[in-house]
This record gives sequence, C-alpha cells and structure tokens, in this order.
Amino acid sequence: MDKHQDLLARLAQPADTKLVLLVLDGVGDLRTAGQPQTALGAAELPNFDALARRSALGRLVPVIEGVTPGSGPGHLGLFGYDTTAPEADFGRGILEALGLGLEIGPGDVAIRGNFASADADGNLTDRRAGRIPTEEGRRVCAKIQPALAKLDSPSFEIHPGEGYRFVLLIRGDDLSAAVADTDPQRTGVPPLPLTATAPEGEATVAHLQPALDRMLEAIADEPAANCLSLRGFSKLPGLAQMNELYSMRLGAFAGYPLYRGVAAACGMAVVPCAKHFADMVPTLAERWSDFDFFFIHVKQTDQAGEDGNLAAKVAVLEEVDAALPELLALGPDVVAVTGDHSTPVPMKAHSWHPIPLLLHSERCYIDAGTEFTEDAATTGHIGTIPSRGLMGLMLANGGRLAKFGA
Repeated sequence: MDKHQDLLARLAQPADTKLVLLVLDGVGDLRTAGQPQTALGAAELPNFDALARRSALGRLVPVIEGVTPGSGPGHLGLFGYDTTAPEADFGRGILEALGLGLEIGPGDVAIRGNFASADADGNLTDRRAGRIPTEEGRRVCAKIQPALAKLDSPSFEIHPGEGYRFVLLIRGDDLSAAVADTDPQRTGVPPLPLTATAPEGEATVAHLQPALDRMLEAIADEPAANCLSLRGFSKLPGLAQMNELYSMRLGAFAGYPLYRGVAAACGMAVVPCAKHFADMVPTLAERWSDFDFFFIHVKQTDQAGEDGNLAAKVAVLEEVDAALPELLALGPDVVAVTGDHSTPVPMKAHSWHPIPLLLHSERCYIDAGTEFTEDAATTGHIGTIPSRGLMGLMLANGGRLAKFGA
C-alpha cells in the first residue's frame, strides 16, 4: 500500500451512503477527419446528458500520459491503486481464473488462453478461432482435459471461459510466472515458442511444454479451434483489500470473467449477473441493501470499439442510457460514469487517450457541461486527473472521508 492509498484508508469513515461506479469499458473515442463524431457525440443520450447538467465532468488518465493500459491496470486505477507499482503488474491469467471462481493456491500459476485457427503450415489464420461460441469452447476444453490428466507433478487443469477464451492452471511447487506470451498478436505466423523471461521461469517452461504438445495434439482435427496461444502468466497478487481499506461492503456486477477477477482480487464480493446493463439492474435492486459500493461493468462498448464499429458503440450507449433511470431510481448518493481506458473506433484497440468522467452527488460542483461527451469532459470542473484519484473523490462525495489534520 502506497502513501496515497494509506492516507485514504486512514481517513475512511463509515457513512450511510451508496456509491456507484458505472464503467463503460472503452467508452473514450476520437474525433478524426474520417470520424467527425465520437460515439458519445453521435449517440442520443437524454438521461446521461440530464445527469451531466447536475454533475461535474472531467477526464481520467489510467496510467501515465501516452501509456496504453490493459483492462487489468485500467480497472485497478479506477479502484484507487497505483497502476505503475510492481504489485499491480500481474498477468491477465489470474484475473480470468478468479473471475471464473476458481480456487487458486499461492503457488499456482494461472494462464489466460485463446483458441485460434491455423493453416496446414501452423501459421495463424484467426487469433480467436472465428470467435467460437462459449458452448464450443466448453466442448474443446472437455476434449483437452483427459490428455492433461495424464500429467502430474505439476498437475494441469483447463477451464473454459467466454467464447474462445480459457484458463490453464498449473498446480505444483516451485512454479514461476516468468514466462512470455505465445500470442504473436498477428496472423500469418505461428504462435511464439514457450520462453522464460527470467531464469526462475525455465523449470516452468520445461513442465509446460509437454502439456502444450498434448493440448495441440488433442485439437489438431478441430475445424476452427485447432491451435491456441497462452497469455498473462500470473500468480495471486498481494493487493491491499478495498473492503478493509475503506470500511465498505463492495459488490461487483460484471458479466465477464476478467472484470469479476480484478474485482475479486481487490476484495469485492462478486455477484452473478447478466451481461447487459438493462438486465443487470434488477439484480442491483435485489442486492441494494447488501453493499455500500457498486462496481457495474459494461463490456459491449469496448467490443464495438475493437471491432471498429461506431454504429454498434452508439447503440450500446443508447441502450445503457435507456436503462439509466432505473439505476438512478435506486437512490445512489454518488454516481461516477467513466471507462477503464479508451477504445477508439478508428484504432480498433485500447489507447492512451484520456477517458471522459461524469461525477454526480449532492456535494459535487455543477459545472457548465450540458452533455456527457469528450468535448464537455475536456472543459469540466474536475480537469484531467489520474484514474486513481477517482476513488478519493467518490469517497469524499459520499461523506466517507474524515478531515485531514487539525
């Protein structure tokens, strides 16, 4: 725990207030010559805009200027952690594993895997196996597990995730996460060979290679998922737990494993829920008395950005806007709306661009913004601040921070 987090923890005090963090994954976008309007600018968002007129706006920088965050660091920043600290730099595998509700031991290594498609020469033709459905991913994992069961010391388990994703768990002693990703991040080439990134990873590579060979042999005849890549080698992180830091009951409402995983790693209770915002709201209402802080995650904005589909991103935003009054009717005292990073449609990828932020409470400064857009956020009262500053603002607006000093 660093000085920033330690100070918030020392000032944290109980209060009878409800705090909502609505994360529109990848919401930030770009205005370019080819795309004169961002998704927020093009969408009809009467409810977000009405809330903006009673709120303070600003922008968040998830890491530091110019650095593009992954989803893990992007969320850790929103939750108040220093995303540049070593303890915040862990692979995606552990987040996927925690998000699936898997029991992870302190010595286990978790790996995020992607099923992929390859040609007869072993070169990748699709890094996501044509985005096979989840049911197909489950079938392929079930086909692989008997081959892995023949290995022991260490033991291997494969667990299906969403669609083409899976988690590979290695359970044993003296394992290391110091292994490089095998995803080359492009097609037309084979997956990268297993390589240790430090001497302590060499033994893990030696254990893993026979398992990888068996996995590939088991799926060689698959029509789509006939190859795979491994990413995000990681072990349990040692993060300070938010429920202990801030004396709050925190609930995570996220439909996808990675986001449930990062919430669980931070000390939140993960609540089973739907994948779309409108379908989450009834679950939020049912659990409203159980928590003080509600992390709500919307994935579809990011998916549309990565697909380069502006119309789809606009449609998602409008769907969330339509259901927003039902969330507000629950009576949250503080509402923050933002993203974990930007995913601009022209880039079809995460980016380093600041993320628009809307912060509402009875204690916030109502600035001149009349809509929730990148332009309005750029001139908002909050200004452009590090993502980790949001947690302090939410706690303060909820009356959950004592005065500092005499």
